[in-house]
Amino acid sequence: MADGTQHALSRVRPPRVQVTYDVETGGAIEKKELPFVVGVMADLAGKSHEELSPLTERKFAEIDRDNLNEVMASIKPTVALSVPNTISEDGGNVNVKLTFRSMDDFSPVNVIKKVKPLKELYEARSRLNDLLAKLDGNDDLDQLLGDVVSNTERQKEMKEAVAEIQASAPAEPESVDSDEEPGSD
Repeated sequence: MADGTQHALSRVRPPRVQVTYDVETGGAIEKKELPFVVGVMADLAGKSHEELSPLTERKFAEIDRDNLNEVMASIKPTVALSVPNTISEDGGNVNVKLTFRSMDDFSPVNVIKKVKPLKELYEARSRLNDLLAKLDGNDDLDQLLGDVVSNTERQKEMKEAVAEIQASAPAEPESVDSDEEPGSD
């Protein structure tokens, strides 16, 4: 290899910005390339609970596509909002606190799982989709559900049975904090 190891990265993953200039040395024109380095200073933590160190003590963090999630996990960017509640008839506002530990946390499903009213709707939707999948090709189950829906007496029996099951089941503690990982239920 004529280039050596210092140019290996440019072959494997070429930089998107290349700054070059022409230099005349001894009558010959040479092309020189300047490294493109950007330093960004920003408060990316948002409304974090942790005390930030003074600006003079902070270090630059080198960020690339391989370590972005690690850097985000160390910063723990947080946003706290109060948004109008359009889900329930009560109206009012819903307080939302979102903490992001990786780029995957920005996906709509993961954001939904961190907001309790949206999470409940999403879980109900998932259960309905599961039911529809079970009904597909299962004529006996389809007929049973049709009987339950059309027969009000049977509906009362089912509601009483569900109420008994819910009364006998231990209550699960509710989680309000969004610091838990989505899908870790």
